[in-house]
Amino acid sequence: MNASKANLINSISLILLGLWGYIDSSAYTALIPVMAGGILLASTNKIEKGNKLIAHLSVILTIVILVALIGMRLPKSIDQGGIGLYRVIGMIATSSIAVLYFIKSFIDNRRSKK
Repeated sequence: MNASKANLINSISLILLGLWGYIDSSAYTALIPVMAGGILLASTNKIEKGNKLIAHLSVILTIVILVALIGMRLPKSIDQGGIGLYRVIGMIATSSIAVLYFIKSFIDNRRSKK
């Protein structure tokens, strides 16, 4: 797997799980991951072509979403329990994996220049 595939999986996960959360709760805040996933999905092709700026912006957005999920949503989901907790854990997992693959690709690109 590479950064663009990890980004694609993460973006689809954010869109689908966010929509599911919105349908389940009717809370507009559940659409935040959907919007972020849409932006990340739109950037996948540019990342695959090697656009560094888009890759860096995508990893920043992914980290922001990851921090928001862990810092704000996870504690509430733990208190509420239920299937919402598993949705949040799924989004955290795919976002974490995407960040790791982004970092790996940045390191690999740096090493290949030397």
